[in-house]
Amino acid sequence: MITATPVRAEDPIKVGLLEDVSGDLALIGLPKLHGSELAVEEINAAGGIMGRQIELIHLDPQGDNARYQEFARRLLSRDKVDVLIGGITSASREAVRPIIDRTDTPYIYTNQYEGGVCDANMISNGAVPEQQLSTLVPYMVENFGKKVYVVAADYNFGHLTTEWTEKLLGDAGGEVIGKEFIPLGVSQFAQTIQNIQKAQPDWLMMLNVGAAQDSFFEQAAAAKLDYPMASPVKVMLGFEHKRFAPPALAGLKAVANWYEELNTPEAEDFKKRWHAKYPDETYINDMGYNAYVALFQYKMLVEKAQSTKLEDIRKVIATGEACVDSPEGKICIDPKSQHTSHQMRLISVNDKHEVETGHDFGVIKPYWLGEIGCDLTKDNPQAQYSPSNLPAQ
Repeated sequence: MITATPVRAEDPIKVGLLEDVSGDLALIGLPKLHGSELAVEEINAAGGIMGRQIELIHLDPQGDNARYQEFARRLLSRDKVDVLIGGITSASREAVRPIIDRTDTPYIYTNQYEGGVCDANMISNGAVPEQQLSTLVPYMVENFGKKVYVVAADYNFGHLTTEWTEKLLGDAGGEVIGKEFIPLGVSQFAQTIQNIQKAQPDWLMMLNVGAAQDSFFEQAAAAKLDYPMASPVKVMLGFEHKRFAPPALAGLKAVANWYEELNTPEAEDFKKRWHAKYPDETYINDMGYNAYVALFQYKMLVEKAQSTKLEDIRKVIATGEACVDSPEGKICIDPKSQHTSHQMRLISVNDKHEVETGHDFGVIKPYWLGEIGCDLTKDNPQAQYSPSNLPAQ
């Protein structure tokens, strides 16, 4: 007979963190490590979680999905972490998810993404299409026109977000007149720029990812490619307006839950604390902010559940009252999808690369998965859905 070892009050809560801080995604991944470290420091200074300190165990997969799988197994089996957090690309998330799904460990994915994952092991705290694209695409059609050219990274984020763009454009009477899927690491865009010039769209949907693919903006500016641009990932995630000289990003529109230029009192206090710890940080991006908030969401869930067990945490989520006060405002985890509500705002980059806040859309819940039949309070399909891949009725 095997007897479980009782947990002592002084035993730490182990948080496994998988974040790329080297490789092509390092510049957007480093703020995720910093956000996690800041949150752990603040939580531990305030007494920890249920009186237990957090032990943060970070591994750097360097953007390699095979390493993501290797390191996830190591954190789960050797380090026996209580929760796994992180991953940048959707491909890295999908590499980890089958591994975490064989355990009773919660996984928090901290990125904006293409949406659709219905999985009881996963909590998502980034923005999803019904929060970003359902607001951004109609705005762009109304203000700039119906013909759109898509430049997207060639993996599931790029493909599924393009699918969402096409659906929402169709609903608004528009169409995608050209689309290109670019492999990660590609940095030359002369042919893409020529293709766009030939197609003459009304605006561009930019779904490119990583430092190499961001070379598009400088090359497009040099070629005087002057089209309005929209994106669910630029500025807030990759802070291209800080990395490239004006006017490469001028006119780009996005809908974001967090961007460093947000100037509410809560946001200003958060930024002050962050820059006191990391004075050389170029930009507090959306992913770094999400990583910070994830630890406070986990603290809230564990303390309400009085347990680190996934089944007890899920009971808290099922109440519909799994909420925290964050630098963007009060946000809550949806019981059906385990995705997070967000305060969404339209932002725009001007000719000087300053970010201006436009329309405030208010709090938008992650409603789409629940509408199509995902209900994790009833079953757990561990599947990812999209507009062309709906649950069987």
